[in-house]
Amino acid sequence: MLLKVKALQLIAGRPIAIIHEDTAKWLNLHVGERVRIKRYDKKQEIVAPIDIAGSGTLLDREEIALSQEIVQELKLRNKEIVDINPALRPLSVDYIKKKLHGEALTFTEIFTIVSDIVNNKLTEAEVAYFVSGVYLNGMNFEEITSLTKSMVKTGHQLNFHKKIVIDKHSIGGVEGNRTTPIVVSIIGAAIDELGLNAIFPKTSSRAITSAAGTADVIETIAKVEFSIDEIKNIVNKTNACLVWGGSLGLAPADDKIIQVERLLFLDPEAQLIASILSKKLAVNATHVLLDISYGKGAKMPNIVAAKKLKEKFEKVATNLGLALRVTLTDGSQPVGNGIGPALEMQDIIKVLRQDPSRPLDLENRALYLASELLSFVLNISKEEASKTCKAILESAKAFNKFEQIITAQKGSLSKLEEKLALGKFKCDIFSERPGTITEISNKKMSKIARMAGSPADNGAGIFLYKHVGEPVKKDEKLFTIFAETKEKLSYAKKIADRIKPVLVK
Repeated sequence: MLLKVKALQLIAGRPIAIIHEDTAKWLNLHVGERVRIKRYDKKQEIVAPIDIAGSGTLLDREEIALSQEIVQELKLRNKEIVDINPALRPLSVDYIKKKLHGEALTFTEIFTIVSDIVNNKLTEAEVAYFVSGVYLNGMNFEEITSLTKSMVKTGHQLNFHKKIVIDKHSIGGVEGNRTTPIVVSIIGAAIDELGLNAIFPKTSSRAITSAAGTADVIETIAKVEFSIDEIKNIVNKTNACLVWGGSLGLAPADDKIIQVERLLFLDPEAQLIASILSKKLAVNATHVLLDISYGKGAKMPNIVAAKKLKEKFEKVATNLGLALRVTLTDGSQPVGNGIGPALEMQDIIKVLRQDPSRPLDLENRALYLASELLSFVLNISKEEASKTCKAILESAKAFNKFEQIITAQKGSLSKLEEKLALGKFKCDIFSERPGTITEISNKKMSKIARMAGSPADNGAGIFLYKHVGEPVKKDEKLFTIFAETKEKLSYAKKIADRIKPVLVK
């Protein structure tokens, strides 16, 4: 059936098509069923679930309303003619049922599911059933390997044609843990100093549940969204980058699955492993450092769970031929002083400039990870690697490399007071009793910072004055909340007063 396009100014994160109820009756279609939408006299098409508009709406019988995802994919103009026809149910739905029943899937079956997710042939409900099946029944190592390979094969890849391609990842869950820009700067400077045929093309994420992601933090002083060709140019100039990976189409199935996981509040272990390793394979990494944090409030509750996850990552990486080193670090409290984009960037710059007021816990963790990575790449002792990394940081070579990367990404370190200005409204939270700090909750701190406006408001967030194990007096300042509006500050303070993120005993 030929219908006229009515382009909606709607970005839904997935294709949305709406037809008139009379058209739906004519085609014998119901809400949620699929249609193939094709430009008239063109081969390009897209499959999308339909919604139905009743009579008396703004949609006429001869029209089809399309979200921007479809309009942009098919390069459609308003009032252009498209051909729509009912689409058959994908075979991947049967494979999803198999996983729900606890059966193992073959590579072909997993690849079909992943391919259909990427091509929007599955509804959100069907993707949710797949996520639930994996969460309830798990995946064996062959399935996880197949899922990882499928994610890579259905997306773009970055080829740099270098002997050594270095990458790093943290499984997250620790507030303020902004080691990546420091590690990239140290290793980038080491590449220059040692004349290595190596690069460190770091693609990072934006915040999902935390107060800020690495991309959010870097964006306070530089651009992070680039095309693949632009990233290659940046890396050619600097041997490194600090960019957002979300717009590159690396393992796009992973991004779509994560959207559903967020709605379900599920994070299946098999998907976590495939998600991380697929992104590393997509940039053709030769050496990957993975940091798994553990402790109360972290993704891994204790070191036993962290070690089990480490073994699984290592086994799957071996199956994929990926050189991986895994570190286990304490994630029971926030790292650094700042939580939020501008506050975390202030911490990073203080460490790189060796400012006397720099957060030493962030510096020590970054040095530890950089040393692990350098010893892994060069196959040298950790002691030797540690000396090299420390010398690079203390000599300002790491800072110079960071500035070079920021400049290449169309940013600068000038006017930092203006760029990293904190929210104009703030309030201090004080200790109600004397004692020792026994706990600082990552999740609670994240909630307060987000209620204050982070990461959308660069200057919103929290500045921590104390860490676990430190003594505190009655009425001594524990942390300060920053926000851009009085309303957000008031809400964040009410949350802080209620949930008590810092325990003093």
